[in-house]
Amino acid sequence: MTANRVTATTPDDCLARNDWICGEYLSTRREILQDAVLQHLQLTLTAVALAVLLAVPLAVGARRWRLAAGPVLAVTTILYTIPSLAMFSLLLPLYGLSASLVIAGLVLYSLTLLVRNILAGLRAVPEETRQAARGMGYGPVRLLLTVELPLALPAAMAGLRIATVSAVSLVTIGAIVGFGGLGNLIYSGMNTYFKAQVLTASVLCVIIAVVADVALLCVQRLLTPWTRQGKRSGRVAA
Repeated sequence: MTANRVTATTPDDCLARNDWICGEYLSTRREILQDAVLQHLQLTLTAVALAVLLAVPLAVGARRWRLAAGPVLAVTTILYTIPSLAMFSLLLPLYGLSASLVIAGLVLYSLTLLVRNILAGLRAVPEETRQAARGMGYGPVRLLLTVELPLALPAAMAGLRIATVSAVSLVTIGAIVGFGGLGNLIYSGMNTYFKAQVLTASVLCVIIAVVADVALLCVQRLLTPWTRQGKRSGRVAA
C-alpha cells in the first residue's frame, strides 16, 4: 500500500509531474506549437514590413524638409512611450478583436526605431557625395535610390534588426485579444500553471528573435560589402 501511494504521488509522466522541461509536451503538442509559431511569424513579418513601408518615406521627408524632422521624430517617440495595453485599447474601436489590432500596434511601435535609424543613415551621407552625383546628372529620385539609400543601409539595417527583435517580443502581448502567437500559449500556461508550456513557448520566442537577428545581419553584410572592406583596410593600416 505504501508503494502504491509513492507511485501515485511521484508519477513517471513529466506532464503529470508538471515539469518545466518535458519532452512529452513537445511530442504531444507539436501541431499546437507549429500553429503558434506560424502565427507569431506572420504577425511579426507583416508588422515589420508595413512599418518599413511607412518609415522610409517618413525618414526621407524628414531629411528633405528639416522642419518636418522635429514633428516626425516627436510623434513616433510619443507613440513608442504608450504602454502596449493602452495602445491596444486605443486601437480597439478601429480594428476590433482581430489580428489587425496587433499588427497595427506593432507597426506604430516599430516606426520609432526605423525612422530614427533611417534618418540617421541619410544624414550621414557625405554632402560631397551628393554634390558629385548631382554633377553627374543624377536627379532627386535617382540620387535617393542609387546613392543615399544604399549608403544609409548600415544604419537602416541596424534599426530593422532592433525593430524585428522587439516585434517578436511584443507579439506575445497580443494574447490578450487572442492573437499573440506563442504568447497565447504563454498566457494560457501561466493561467493554468502549465510549466512545460510556458517554458517551451518562451524559449521558442527567444529562438525566433535570435534567428531573425542573425538572418538580418547576414543580409546586411551581403548588401553592404564596402563596410567589410573598410574594416579590413583599417586593420591592414594598423
